[in-house]
Amino acid sequence: MRIGVGVDTSSIASTIEGVRRAADAGFASVWFSNIFGLDAIGTAAVAGSQVPGITLGTAVVPTFPRHPFSMAQQAATAADATGGRFILGIGLSHQVVIESMLGLSFDKPARHMEEYLSVLMPLLRDGKVDFKGEVYAVRATLERPGGAPPVLVAALGPRMLRITGELADGTITWMTGEKTLADHVTPKITAAAEAAGRPAPHVVAGVPVCVTHDVAAAREQAAKTFAVYGQLPSYRAMLDREGADGPADLAIAGDEDAVASAVRSYADAGVTDFNAVIFGDGEARQRTYKVLAGLTG
Repeated sequence: MRIGVGVDTSSIASTIEGVRRAADAGFASVWFSNIFGLDAIGTAAVAGSQVPGITLGTAVVPTFPRHPFSMAQQAATAADATGGRFILGIGLSHQVVIESMLGLSFDKPARHMEEYLSVLMPLLRDGKVDFKGEVYAVRATLERPGGAPPVLVAALGPRMLRITGELADGTITWMTGEKTLADHVTPKITAAAEAAGRPAPHVVAGVPVCVTHDVAAAREQAAKTFAVYGQLPSYRAMLDREGADGPADLAIAGDEDAVASAVRSYADAGVTDFNAVIFGDGEARQRTYKVLAGLTG
């Protein structure tokens, strides 16, 4: 299991600094969120062009606001800028974001993703697509300077995992516990990939992590910091499946040995890539970073 870490994207300068630090520490990958700040694909392209030797991925870019052709263009650009070290992570986002904030339709999200991938994947892999569905009708070509980047989908439900296994390269999860990954996510996406004659999928797990002597305080902070994720339907479903009351129950918190052991155990759930989202105060963050870096060898 490869160990990666989330990076601050508050500015291009801070991102480059964070990526360089992660590369020097031996992390396999860095992951950029795409919420209400800088564009994750563009940020990855710039940072990756400046820092060699580390994979850069998005976790994740919402699909509804971007036409799949535009997404393919941006992904191909980032892949070229990083010398093939870019991973495109995409997702539906949430109804409250797409409809209430952006004013777009969130109608039939699984159908949307299936058609989206039916356009995106041929463009990235073959440089052309001829597809007509209910949502998209695209006949286009795309000049690509290099190979196709891996495409991961934030797939959690059964239908989304099937679609992702059949069409994409893997899933990238958040607020999904170890048991749910082992019993639900990994077997379903793997079975779908096998049935479609596809390679074994990537399974990327994003998890809050904090090395601390005060576990209770860390969980209290996690409950506040990540509270919104316990209210969004897709994550709530995964929390319920795990038997977790809220995000704090999924956070990895403890001393150095406890955290290292907990992170390693995700490999047994079929996780191929661990995306550590570090939280806590300054000292806790430094301790956490050191422990995670120690797992990269």
